Amino acid sequence: MSTRVLIVDDAKFMRHMIKNILVDMGWEVVGEASDGCDVVKMYQELSPDVVTMDIVMPKVSGIEALKELRHVDPQAKVVMISAIDQREPLMEALKLGAVDYVVKPFEKERVSEAMHRVMAG
Repeated sequence: MSTRVLIVDDAKFMRHMIKNILVDMGWEVVGEASDGCDVVKMYQELSPDVVTMDIVMPKVSGIEALKELRHVDPQAKVVMISAIDQREPLMEALKLGAVDYVVKPFEKERVSEAMHRVMAG
């Protein structure tokens, strides 16, 4: 059974890029969201094993969405995706329970490493 992933990023090209990497790794992308608003609802409906979450998004940020998600499921496995200049929000996300992070622009190997680390516990 393949690992199920929910991708959350406001940039369509970024969701597409992440999806391609994950599918190449043999993982199943069960859903995509363009904003933090839909994360909890989609998480509950789709039951993914892992969520990749952008930090900067319109309406509801990745940090706020992470807080909501961890409130609903303290065991939720989340990998944050951020730009290189977002160190403080990234550290906050890790304190809130994100398991790992990937900095944009990223290499396929870094995404693979983060996802395997998440699943390894």
